[in-house]
Amino acid sequence: MGCGHYYAETIGGDAAFAVDANALKYGSGVLREIGDDAQVLGMTRVLLLTDSRLAKTAHVATVRASLAKAGVDVVVYEDVAVEPTDGSFMEATKAAKDGRFDGYVAVGGGSVIDTAKAANLYATYPAELLEYVNPPIGRGTPVPGPLPPLIACPTTSGTGSECTPIAIFDYSAMHAKTGIVSRRIRPALGLVDPDVTSTLPSTVVACSGFDVLSHAVESFTALPYTKRAKPAQPRLRPASQGANPYSDVACSEAMRLTGEYIVRAVCDPHDDEARERMMFAATLAGIGFGNAGCHAPHGMSYSVSGLVRDFRSAGYPEKPLVPHGMSVVLNAPAVFRFTASAYPERHLEAARMLGETADCALEDAGALLAGAILRLMKATGMPNGLAGVGYTESDITELAKGAFPQQRLLKNAPCDISLTDLQTIYRGAMQYW
Repeated sequence: MGCGHYYAETIGGDAAFAVDANALKYGSGVLREIGDDAQVLGMTRVLLLTDSRLAKTAHVATVRASLAKAGVDVVVYEDVAVEPTDGSFMEATKAAKDGRFDGYVAVGGGSVIDTAKAANLYATYPAELLEYVNPPIGRGTPVPGPLPPLIACPTTSGTGSECTPIAIFDYSAMHAKTGIVSRRIRPALGLVDPDVTSTLPSTVVACSGFDVLSHAVESFTALPYTKRAKPAQPRLRPASQGANPYSDVACSEAMRLTGEYIVRAVCDPHDDEARERMMFAATLAGIGFGNAGCHAPHGMSYSVSGLVRDFRSAGYPEKPLVPHGMSVVLNAPAVFRFTASAYPERHLEAARMLGETADCALEDAGALLAGAILRLMKATGMPNGLAGVGYTESDITELAKGAFPQQRLLKNAPCDISLTDLQTIYRGAMQYW
């Protein structure tokens, strides 16, 4: 898949990549099967995490009914925050500690699933918040052992969190996002029911869909695993190991599906085919970036989300908020213009999979890929760059300062990105058209 030389052996580089995956079940109506799944996993008493809006929906009712029919005791926690914080992670952890649960169920988007991962972790192995958080912000202490099983039931077609070893949150002290990465926190089962997408607002479909696009393109253009230093021990090979032939397969199809269906899914809520295809693309991209890792667009998004002032978005809570997928894709065209010189063939191939057909020279691959993304952004009503969500040139220094600690992501880019480079890229992302 892709250019033959992309995975050429490198002196001192890794010669192997690892494939980690949890069980997945995909299809219309699979939420009704969760009771049986919980029994198979040995669950007898579970904490069901969701948010206050979803708690009133048929999706949560279906899950509760199936668990009850299977004889599983269920306690519902519905205070999950959209775009969770360190504080909301700890509140959910308190509920998890108090209940003596042998399993967890998450029904919601990435915020809910990531909160469930964190609550499960900190309730099982209590520690100060920063103990397991990625360095340099946290200490990055390895998770000591296995966790009780978590069944993740996504209700948005975007995050892919049902199949990743990552939990992301806003760290209030820094006004930026960070996270926890450990294979131990990956859900035991992802239960993906595309029927849940029929009621999603168009803005949510757009934002989550661009998260899919960014997961796939970033993983496909990430530093090849053969360029990453060989670990001192095999067990130390990171979950975000760089682009590899396994992740390429999932990401390629996720890009193709997103390029073909995202506009239809956003613009017509009754287009069941388009919305189902975007849900499948989200799961594929989750498999891909769960084994390759994202890079600069995600790393830069964390300060875009954390430093928001007044921007609000339809379909999301009434508070200042740049939705995650939006905060990512606003950076993406500027990033790929910058990174394309490292591996232009790879960027050109990504543009083709997103539906770009124009001819171009290799030196124009970054512009072609950026143009393919911008075409989809315009067609789905995304803001015109960072200025469209309230940022100005005077914010560039703080945006870059907030993004630079995200070294787990920045080091996964196909070329070095300095603090000065971040400022340049943010400047290029201010306005696109």
